[in-house]
Amino acid sequence: MLEIAILIVLFAFAFTFTNGFQDASSIAATFIASRSASPKAGILLVSGMSFLGAILGGSAVAFTLAGLVVLPSVDAMLVVLLVALLAASSWNIITRRFDLPSSSTHGLVGGLIGGGMAAAGAGCVTWGFDELLSPAHELTGLSLILVFFVISVLIGFFGSYFMYRVTAVLLRNAKRSVNTTLVRLNWIAAAVMAFFNGANDTQKQMGIIAVALAAAGGAAVSVVPFWVRCTCAVLLAAGTVSGGWGIMKTLGNRIFKMSPVHSFDSQFFSAASLGLSTIAGAPVSSTQVITMSVLGVGAAENPRKVRWTTGKKILITMAVTILVTMGIAFVFYRIVAPFAGV
Repeated sequence: MLEIAILIVLFAFAFTFTNGFQDASSIAATFIASRSASPKAGILLVSGMSFLGAILGGSAVAFTLAGLVVLPSVDAMLVVLLVALLAASSWNIITRRFDLPSSSTHGLVGGLIGGGMAAAGAGCVTWGFDELLSPAHELTGLSLILVFFVISVLIGFFGSYFMYRVTAVLLRNAKRSVNTTLVRLNWIAAAVMAFFNGANDTQKQMGIIAVALAAAGGAAVSVVPFWVRCTCAVLLAAGTVSGGWGIMKTLGNRIFKMSPVHSFDSQFFSAASLGLSTIAGAPVSSTQVITMSVLGVGAAENPRKVRWTTGKKILITMAVTILVTMGIAFVFYRIVAPFAGV
């Protein structure tokens, strides 16, 4: 099974690259659309800070994802990891084709669950719902991911909504020169958000690679190798530079026309949400958080100016991501497993 472990590492690296043009490019969307930065400067800032986030971001998220599916067979586990990556990468490519921002995180979660269920049924998945409903209300497995998904989306929408209402009052008599300050603040907010995105996003691939390497070597998962962290950081930055320009246009212009104040309010709470989730060890979708924050500031200024049709398409894509990638991974497992001798 060494060959499959090698394939997993290679596909995880490829997925990290697609994650760059899917999730990380979403971060640059409002920053660039508000004309706080040129496309080149904005992408370079986001790429650089995402790189630093991946290097310095810790491993809590990685091991949350690594423990989502537990299988007694090492061979089956390796095949599940492989098909999860294939399913998530396929979904990234499909959604990019239609310029729709989608969650790489939930694509990977759905891939792991679908592959695990194909291998050993629902019992192999760490659902975490019993622990959540227990007196201790412990968050583990899928329950941790879903709870923080809801929290991050609510923070993104309502935080941005109320912050714009406050800033609109504070700046109602401000001169146009205030935009210079807002642009500078946008650079800081975008840098912080990109850092936490890099810290959160790459850990998902790191966790899968760590599990694959440990399974191939017959050891327990204890640490993410530094070379894996560095490679994921480089590939995430490279994927961001390659640009998901269609996705940026969708988030930056096709939902709501952004100005520097809208961009700052959106990015401030997006960064807060991503930072909270990363510290808690919960893998969340930066794309979903950013989308909700854009809808939040748009609704706060004037709901009639928001292109709700575009927002609806994005929300539907997000809602079906886990289910679709579960199905794709389930089918992939049935195809790949016989060839792998599982």
